[in-house]
Parts: sequence; structure tokens; C-alpha cells
Amino acid sequence: MPAADQTLRILSFLARQRGPVAARTIAEALGIPRSSAYHLLRTLAAHGFVVHLGSEHRWGLGTAAFELAGGFARQQPLARLGRPLVAALADRTGESAHLAVMTGRDVLYLVEERAPRRPALVTDVGVHLPAHLTATGRAMLAQLPREQVRALYPDAGVFADRTGRGPRTPRELRELLRTVRQTAIATEDGEVTLGFRSVAAAVQDHACWPVAAIAVTWPVDTGADVPAAVPPAPAAAPPGPDAAPPGPDAAPPASVVAQVTAAAADLQQRLYGSGPASSSRPARPALSNGLTRP
Repeated sequence: MPAADQTLRILSFLARQRGPVAARTIAEALGIPRSSAYHLLRTLAAHGFVVHLGSEHRWGLGTAAFELAGGFARQQPLARLGRPLVAALADRTGESAHLAVMTGRDVLYLVEERAPRRPALVTDVGVHLPAHLTATGRAMLAQLPREQVRALYPDAGVFADRTGRGPRTPRELRELLRTVRQTAIATEDGEVTLGFRSVAAAVQDHACWPVAAIAVTWPVDTGADVPAAVPPAPAAAPPGPDAAPPGPDAAPPASVVAQVTAAAADLQQRLYGSGPASSSRPARPALSNGLTRP
């Protein structure tokens, strides 16, 4: 196996660990000869990509790896790669689409594509909104370990409110995220802005951690409960006088769900070359702002 491949696998393995690990653990986990693992680790340490904790006989990521992450952020690959996909999604659905990332208990919007003749939204680039109220935030929260969600939302006091809708307690949020995990999509109905609905899907990295989410938002206060570009369903018999109006839990159109999930999968492919390896992943320590350490 080429040394370059082994080197990258070592860095990826270290990035997924809770803390520094022994060289023997690295070699066994990756199927690399122990002598080769030591040689590669020493080379990486010489360039600052790993550090050796001599007293613990363990190896961890170094400052050069952190600088790579900073360069990744500065080049804004999510926004650059996501912008054409979000624009295409808006064209196909005839509604506004956006791309967001998590930051603490908020989502931050990196890309917004407003469809022609559609109302302005609050999801402008650079805007922060409470993650538990947005479809993009829910899509990403559902992919986090339950322990981390509990750390982000320890009690009812941290739940922001915009329209009087949405979860207000940790238990309500747990139930909502359970549904998102089961369906692999997230929705919101009037919880960010009354009269608007959204559907979103998460973008995951190789370790199945959420790095972003893509969503479509459309108005429903005009009587149309589907995006403009979605073909109308065959006419059904009118509801009886006692029938209840469609509630916030009504499922979004399947065609919109398919297009949103396809856009998220496409961005994931462009970022990482393939989908997550599996649904199991090692735990990552939480940072003080509620994010995970990369």
C-alpha cells in the first residue's frame, strides 16, 4: 500500500478518536505494519501534523492539522460547491433553497437562492437562527449523538421561540429528532416564519457527522401547500364539514423530498467523494460552544 495512502488513513483515524492513541492501536486498526506506522508517525510529527505524548506513549493531531482545517474554512468549499447545487434545486422546485451549517445552538446560512417571484425569506447569507426551529438545524441535530444534543439543550430555558410553535423542552426535541432519524428528512411549518414550510436533508462527512444541510422553503398561506414547481395531485373528493385542516405534521411532497435529498447527497459526494462508511462512529469531545472537535 502506498505510503501516501497510509499517511492519510492515519490522519483520518486520529481525527475520529476521542483523544490521543497508541501507535499499536493505529497499526492494528488500519492493518499497517507496526514499523511502518512508527515511521509515518515520526514523519508526520516532524512536520507538525501529529504530536507524540511521550509520557503516555500516545499520538494525537498536531497544530499543522488544525491549520489545514482553518485553510479549509477560509476557502469556503461548502459555499463554493454548494451554491450551484442550491441554485439548481431552486430552479427545479420553483421555490427558494438554502444551505446552512451548525454553530452552537444556531444554524448559519451560507447560501440562499431565492426563486423568481417568490417572497423574501429571513434566511439571508450570514443570518443565524435557532437550530431546533429550522428544518436545516433539525436535519443536523438528528445526526449528532444524543449526549451532545442533551448538552446543547439541557433544559427548557435554552429553547428560543419565534412564532409560538416548535419544541419547548428537551423531551419534545427528542421526539421530534426521533422522527427525523426515522424518515431521514426534517421539516418545519411556521416555526421560523408563519405561513412558510421547509424540508431539509443533512450532508455528512466520512464519519457520519453532519457538516451542513440543504433545504427548500415555500409559502403555504395562499392555500397551496406544495412548492410552485410540483405538479398538482389528482383531484380528490372535497373534505367533509368536520374535516380538520392540514396540520404542521403533514408530509411534504415526495418529489420535493427526493430533490432535496438528492442535492444533499450530491454535495456530500463532491466534498468527500463517497457517502459515509457506516452509521457507527466514535464519539468526539464537545467544544465549549457546543460544537464537536474536528
